Amino acid sequence: MTIIIKNKETLLIDEFKFKCSVGKKGFSKNKTEGDYKTPIGIFDLGNIYYRSDRIKKPISKIKVCQIKKNMGWCDDPNSKNYNKLIKIKKNIKSNYEKLYRKDNKYDLLILIKYNYKKVKRNKGSAIFLHLTKDYSATKGCVAIKKKDFLILNKLINKKTKIKIT
Repeated sequence: MTIIIKNKETLLIDEFKFKCSVGKKGFSKNKTEGDYKTPIGIFDLGNIYYRSDRIKKPISKIKVCQIKKNMGWCDDPNSKNYNKLIKIKKNIKSNYEKLYRKDNKYDLLILIKYNYKKVKRNKGSAIFLHLTKDYSATKGCVAIKKKDFLILNKLINKKTKIKIT
């Protein structure tokens, strides 16, 4: 099964068609850190992360992890933890994307395994499928409404890929 991002506003899976949003500056075959572009390609999916204080644990065929207050995703190309899940500590010197947010974007998210296995510095990090309320453009992620995310979650499994065209 493959999730297909057909264009800037359409996500397809099975017979379902969902509205979505992508990077502010569209798509790129040559993504770089901070370019506001969504990477083009076919990628594996990682874990599902959720905020237990806002959403009950989703039932999924993919591993589900609770987001803790000290969780972040390193987006600092100079860090050895670039494009990895990290624990945020007071003395941390690298940049990171905080997963425990005041807004609802990361109440539910799935890691898109872009630049993940063999990480290349400055090629982009923290690419997620996450929530949106208004379909505003992202920094490079794919965003859908919560109700659509919950439907999609029931369809996907460990072998599901995402194809961004």
